Amino acid sequence: MISGFEKPITIQQAIKHIDKREYLLPALQRQFVWSTAQIEILFDSIMRDYPINSFMLWRVTDSSIKNNFKFYEFLKKYRERYNELNPEFETKGYEDFYAVIDGQQRLTSIYIGLKGSYAYKEYKKWWINDETNLPTRFLYLDISNPIHEDNERKVQYDFRFLREKDIVWHAEHDSNKLWFKVGDILTIGDRNALDNFIEENGWLGDIFKKGTLRKLWTIVHERPLINYYLENSQDLSTVLDIFIRTNSGGEPLSFSDLLMSLITASWKNLDARKEIPDVINQVFAIRGREFHITKDFVLKTCLVLLNDNVKFQIKNFDEANIVNFEEHWLEIKKAIITSFELVANLGLTNFTLRAKNAVIPIIYFIYHKKLVGEINHPLKHNHVRALIHKWLLISLLKGVFGGQSDSVLTKIRKIMSLKLNDPKFPFQDIVDEFASDPSKNLTFDSAFVDEILKTQYEDPQAHLILSLLYPNLDYFNQDTHKDHLYSANLFRNLDKYISIIPESDIDFYKDPQNWNSILNLQMLNGSLNSSKKDKHLKVWIEENEIDLISHIIPSHIRLEVSNFREFIEVRKLLLIKRITEIVA
Repeated sequence: MISGFEKPITIQQAIKHIDKREYLLPALQRQFVWSTAQIEILFDSIMRDYPINSFMLWRVTDSSIKNNFKFYEFLKKYRERYNELNPEFETKGYEDFYAVIDGQQRLTSIYIGLKGSYAYKEYKKWWINDETNLPTRFLYLDISNPIHEDNERKVQYDFRFLREKDIVWHAEHDSNKLWFKVGDILTIGDRNALDNFIEENGWLGDIFKKGTLRKLWTIVHERPLINYYLENSQDLSTVLDIFIRTNSGGEPLSFSDLLMSLITASWKNLDARKEIPDVINQVFAIRGREFHITKDFVLKTCLVLLNDNVKFQIKNFDEANIVNFEEHWLEIKKAIITSFELVANLGLTNFTLRAKNAVIPIIYFIYHKKLVGEINHPLKHNHVRALIHKWLLISLLKGVFGGQSDSVLTKIRKIMSLKLNDPKFPFQDIVDEFASDPSKNLTFDSAFVDEILKTQYEDPQAHLILSLLYPNLDYFNQDTHKDHLYSANLFRNLDKYISIIPESDIDFYKDPQNWNSILNLQMLNGSLNSSKKDKHLKVWIEENEIDLISHIIPSHIRLEVSNFREFIEVRKLLLIKRITEIVA
């Protein structure tokens, strides 16, 4: 059958289709999100003859789609937090039906306004699922008098979601309001019945009451306001593409939202809408590091682990791939969590891990090498962890995942797939692969080294640079801290020392590029940093018998405050030498 616009139908006909389960929602759709205020404004717009945007329906006739994909009923009685999800509807062996591709929020809102209900938590009440805390509300229309033109809501018809006790109160205390339950208009079958209803209530002589009810009845029963396009294709990729295009406006939907919906519709044994948020939450909770990952990250990881093409394209989420993702999901989930546990053990936090994609090669390595239960063991795989740490630090410092990362991940995936028999993390192979790429190479030239040495204490990059300079610290078992060699308070209170500072060097002492940069910073474990605090560098070294070489502290020069300039100039040379050796 040819797709195209069909003859419009009335709201009353649409309600019947929903009741008879002839209109269903595909799992592509996400949950209902409209507020009572949005529904009230929608009904006001309809009464003011504003057009309702067209809808899109998909006629589902293919038995394989009915058997293999999830569909849901419309949500009819919304209760905040307690009943927000659409009930699943079994379509296996079911007769042909229509799936709403575009217009779910509006159709659900119309249904709730006419036949359903809406409950939300009362102000200063508890999250208890009862009528005291979450009272059920129905949509009412005030038919007493025209609403004032300059009302705050800028509406012409006063639709409100009200509790039953609100109606009782108005009846007893507010003669200026007459609330008509909007859903009652469905029980009035024809115009004669409507006129009888108006006459029985004594409203024949009231132009506003009579006119308002007649208009409400007309827009529900007579006017063909539901204009819709019918898609007859039974090709899921075609329908998904249409869904993406038609949902680019209105309530914002990301491409990952749509892919999530497609995966949810296809998974048979696991619920993707629970599984993927769960891994996101578990990663966030790791050691208080608060790593923020997204659905996009999780889906991209699935592609890199199991598919040659890592791009976010519909063709990469075909039925075969989605089934493959479900079959391997539990192992993928463990690998993701294990990898971020490793990143946390290596001393990084969400603040310092600015490019989460840098973790995907680590996940690939752990997943395919089956290291989930071993990589974080303190007595195993020390050399592998060191290479992974080096990869993380250098890739983050060089910003290799800035901009489009698909090409980077594709190249790295190819390298790693060829090195699966090698027990080492293939850091050097990755370096070699990108050596000739001017924007993605992992090499440090002299200009880059000079620039990173200016990095300030507060910069997230400072932790990465110091971690690179101090690779032998026990990041795995101890917390580490950045520390000023010459105390920061010394420079913040420089007036106390002005008498011992060479006059020609005062500007040098004042410049944060010297005292607050990597040039004057070191990385210490937590206990050693606590012992140092604001002690003068020379005193701290003597009291703790500090190894100058491992701490990259110049020897054979004076470490007094008056000699800070020479200290920085000599230490800069030592830092350059150390970095060059590490990245060589």
